[in-house]
Amino acid sequence: MVTRERRTGRRTRRTVGACTLAVGCVVASCVPSAASSSQESASGLCATSPFPPSESTPPPILSGRDVWSFVSEPGLHPTRVKVLANRPGTARGDIFVAPFSADQMVGQTGALINDNAGNPVWFRPLPSTNLQNADFKVQTYYDKHRRGGQPVLTWWQGTLALPPAYTNLPAGAPEPGGCYYIYDTHYRLLKTVFAHHGYYPDEHEFTLTRRGTALFLASKPVPMDLTPYGGPEDGAILNSEVQEVDLATGRLLYSWNALDHIDPADSEEPASNASSSDGVWDPFHVNSIDEGPDGQLLLSFRNMWAIYGISKSSGKIRWQLGGKKSDFTFGPNADFYWQHDARFRPGNRISMFDDGCCELPDGEPEQQSHGLILNLDFNNRRATAAKTYYHEPPLYSPTQGNTQALPNGNEFIGWGQSPYYSEYAGAGNTEGNGSQNLLYDAKLPGNNISYRAFRNEWIGTPYYPPRAAARADGQGSVVFASWNGSTLTRAWQVLAGPDADSLAVVAKHAERSGFETAVRTDNPGPYFQVRALDAAGKVLRASHIVKLSS
Repeated sequence: MVTRERRTGRRTRRTVGACTLAVGCVVASCVPSAASSSQESASGLCATSPFPPSESTPPPILSGRDVWSFVSEPGLHPTRVKVLANRPGTARGDIFVAPFSADQMVGQTGALINDNAGNPVWFRPLPSTNLQNADFKVQTYYDKHRRGGQPVLTWWQGTLALPPAYTNLPAGAPEPGGCYYIYDTHYRLLKTVFAHHGYYPDEHEFTLTRRGTALFLASKPVPMDLTPYGGPEDGAILNSEVQEVDLATGRLLYSWNALDHIDPADSEEPASNASSSDGVWDPFHVNSIDEGPDGQLLLSFRNMWAIYGISKSSGKIRWQLGGKKSDFTFGPNADFYWQHDARFRPGNRISMFDDGCCELPDGEPEQQSHGLILNLDFNNRRATAAKTYYHEPPLYSPTQGNTQALPNGNEFIGWGQSPYYSEYAGAGNTEGNGSQNLLYDAKLPGNNISYRAFRNEWIGTPYYPPRAAARADGQGSVVFASWNGSTLTRAWQVLAGPDADSLAVVAKHAERSGFETAVRTDNPGPYFQVRALDAAGKVLRASHIVKLSS
């Protein structure tokens, strides 16, 4: 029996986002930039079209104060975040999000790196708002044929089920055709990774190991009579499987199947909800994997309200935390609901994002969403709250979210279905005191959200050149310079001339200002070129030569 300290309250769950909902409008103007051009096309891209196609939502908003637009990169329109707090003490690195929306998207969907000021560092737009990226972050790629590892970018790409527009799968289930991407520091595609056993690659987790493998989640409907659970006779269970593949060969090395080990009857998701998804019930909704040093896997089952410690070698469940058959009792503020992102922490601790809300059975306490670190006393089978991370104003996120441990001891929180991401000093805070130890806070516009948000250190040196554009300005010109993804550019040099073969330097050192820098010159050109400079003033690379436009 699980004992919990309870409060009262109830809130309706409006499930959207990477765990539940996607959008379906083709964006004709979402043109890949230099970062996703010919080199990518020759490297075996996947999930470049939505499945199934749809135009059931309004077109995205691609202009205005909440969207970035650039003269030198006219095909890029990333969402513009509002930085609400930026105090000393934040960890080093940039912020990694993958904005999308279940309603009208503000800006383009895609993988986005922002700096602390909210400026884009790198953006890779998707050609449709019915395609999403998720779990976008920096990892280390270990190649068996090379010593050490190399930093890479990784993410999931695909389409999520969208009831009632699509009723073939439960909300948030990955549609067929998704895959995982691995990019190197030059923004070149290294690998695309797929699932086995007829399962669909799942958006929730993609983790690279030191063994040169990838651990990820995959799912597919398994036909089953659901009448014992209160569902339809001609139904199916959306099963989840942990898979590990060899990155060099794509060969499946390991799998662990939820239906083989977990009783669907223990789910907190009613089987009757299958009526809205063509008879497919999602009793498990596994949304994270973490691997411990002792060969133990940590799995979060959102719809079971439970986290499991599993022996990787035997597949047996070592212990269950939460849910209807918990092996642990809970101290004050230690219980959780609809949780995400369970991670091992040192010293018998685990962390998670506790969504806390919503649509709880009568008598279950509604909780503000928050980051949560628990102490696990295995001798007494007792879980107690070690640290909590709340937001001000209070947030109630029905789905998604993550709690990331940072190298300096801080915690970075992605608020999932609530459009915020935040950083806190490690001590955290308590409910009703959400501004305490808050160091950084930013908000996405409109109804945009990101499944997870991360702070990572990253050095990007694009394989493609900088971009330039020039416009007449009275008797002179304004030259616009950008280099999507370059983290080493600190200044710009501008060259101009009457023809492309006689360019001379007209601006020796213009400090970089955000994604795009505008440089005023009295030279009328009409031919211009820009050179990216590093912190020492060394030329990194030059753009193509462009001609003045009015």
